Amino acid sequence: MTPLPDCFCPVDGTRVPTDSLAWCCPVCRGPLDLDFAPTPASLKSLTGRVNSLWRYTECLPLPAPSVSLGEGRTPLVTLREGITAKLDFLMPTLSFKDRGAVMLAELALRLRPRRVVADSSGNAGTAVAAYCARARLSCTVYVPEGTSAKKLEQIAAHGARLEVVPGDREATAWAARKAADEEGTFYASHVFNPYFLHGTKTYVHEVWEELGGRLPEVLVVPVGNGTLLLGAALAVAELHAAGLIDRRPALYAVQSAAVAPLARAWHDGADDLVGVTPAAPTFAEGIAIPHPPRARQILRAVRESGGTFLTVTEDQIRHAQTDLASQGLYVESTGVACWAAVRENTLGPRTAVIPLCGAGQKSGPATPL
Repeated sequence: MTPLPDCFCPVDGTRVPTDSLAWCCPVCRGPLDLDFAPTPASLKSLTGRVNSLWRYTECLPLPAPSVSLGEGRTPLVTLREGITAKLDFLMPTLSFKDRGAVMLAELALRLRPRRVVADSSGNAGTAVAAYCARARLSCTVYVPEGTSAKKLEQIAAHGARLEVVPGDREATAWAARKAADEEGTFYASHVFNPYFLHGTKTYVHEVWEELGGRLPEVLVVPVGNGTLLLGAALAVAELHAAGLIDRRPALYAVQSAAVAPLARAWHDGADDLVGVTPAAPTFAEGIAIPHPPRARQILRAVRESGGTFLTVTEDQIRHAQTDLASQGLYVESTGVACWAAVRENTLGPRTAVIPLCGAGQKSGPATPL
C-alpha cells in the first residue's frame, strides 16, 4: 500500500503522522496541512482517463479509489458573456462537498477506526454520510438545530446517526470535536483534515482542463470555512509551478453580509479575524461561519492572488436564486451567493467562473427570514 504523506501544523510546524487518528495539531489545536507537493499531468495525457475527479491521480494523495461514486467532471454553462458557472450541484449527493468527502472516506478505510464523526450545516454531513455508507463505515453526523429538513432526511437515508445540537454552527463544531477526541474515532472534518482540501482542489483542475488548459481571470468562490477557496489556491499553485498556466487568477471570496467575519477582517486590512462576529440568520446558511479556523490561510490566499472579498445581502441572494431558476438552474440559497455577487457586472470585462455548489432541492426557495 502506498505510504500516506504526513500532516503538519502550518502555525508551529508540528508534524502529525497521517496513519494516526489525530485530527488537529497537538500543540495549538489548529487545523493541519498535508506535506504533499504533486506535479499535475499535462492536458494531452489526460485523454482517455476515468471520467471522475480521480483522473487527476498525480495530484491526489490517495490513489486507487474503492468508494468512488463517479464524483467530479461537472459541466460548465455560460450565464452571460464572460461568466461561466460550474454545476457542482450535479454531484452524487448534490453538492461540491463530495470532492472532499470521498477523500476522507478513503482515508478512514485505511485507518480502520471504530467510528467516523462529522459536523456540518448539512451538505458536508450528507456527503460524509453517503461515502461512509459506500465504505461500510459507522458514521455519526452532528448538525445545528434549524438545519434544512431535506438535508437531515438525506443524511439519515444514508444510515448515519444524527446528533442535532442546540445552538449554532459553532456549538455543533465543538460537540463534534469533543466526540472526535474519543478513542477509535476518525474525525471526518472538512475544516481540519487537509485531505478534504486536496479533494476540493479538483474543482480547479477540472476548470483548467475544460477550458483547454487555461483558467479565467477570476475564480469567484463562496467562503464560510474556506475549503473550496483553499482547495482552489492549492490547484492554482500546482498548475503554475508545473508551467501549465502562465498567470494565476484572482480569488474573489463571497460571504453573506449577515455573517461576514472574513470580509470584515479583509476590509480592516487584518491578517486574522477582528473582534467577535455573532451568528445571524441568513439564506446562505452553509457559509454562515462566525469563526473559521483557517481564517489566516484564507485571507493570505486571497491577498496573494490579487483578489478581494465581496458580500451579498439577503435580497441579492433571493433574487439570484430566482434568476438562476429562470435560466433552468435550481440552486440552493447558499449555492447562489457567487452569482448574487457578480450578476450586476461587479467584475467588469474580466472572465470568471463561479461554482453553483448545491441543489435547490436541499433547501427550497429562499423566503423572507
